[in-house]
Amino acid sequence: MDAPVMENERIARLLDAQDKAARLFDDVERLGLVRSGITERTLADEIRDLAATSLGVTRHWHKRIVRAGENTLETARDSPPDRMIADDDILFLDFGPIFEEWEADFGRTFVLGDDPAKLAIRDDLAVIWDAGRDHFARQPDITGEELFEHVTRITEDRGWVFGGVIAGHLVGEFPHEKIRGEEIDSYIAPGSTRPMRRKDRSGRQCHWILEVHLVEPGRRYGAFHEELLDIG
Repeated sequence: MDAPVMENERIARLLDAQDKAARLFDDVERLGLVRSGITERTLADEIRDLAATSLGVTRHWHKRIVRAGENTLETARDSPPDRMIADDDILFLDFGPIFEEWEADFGRTFVLGDDPAKLAIRDDLAVIWDAGRDHFARQPDITGEELFEHVTRITEDRGWVFGGVIAGHLVGEFPHEKIRGEEIDSYIAPGSTRPMRRKDRSGRQCHWILEVHLVEPGRRYGAFHEELLDIG
């Protein structure tokens, strides 16, 4: 099998994994699993079980994250106390299911109730994410640091605070949880100065996740959105 076909297969597998993750989130919403009166951990466990029964998922490459209310201010590296989901909460889900050895990384925000400010921050996620992707597409030599700066600037222009220490990462086999030394180039973050469009150590094309974590200026709550950046 020649290299172009191999790369096309990699892209197809990554897109298939993301499509399945999106289907999982659609099922979560369709089944009414996002609701008040249960804890974040209970919802995370229900989604884990749904992923196993409907899609055969038995592993996740990072911890399953459900954050509600003030816990939406915390990043993936944090571990806030388990919280009861309230009637008018904003919450986000961040799951990394593995489908046949291929990673997905998918995050979406949900609003219970009709609070206009919470609906606004939720709706701005896609606007800012799309603007980040458009900028990436127009800049062939863009670095992770430059894309982070751009997404942060758009966030501030729209009246929010950027809540993450990164704005995304490589998707594939690499140590996701560590940001130190040369590993910073695996992230869309300050200090990541290599071009994002490059080959990895095995000679394969690098593929990226773009994530947007917004925080309300009063730091009462946040919102989160992530998916594949460079393909799809």
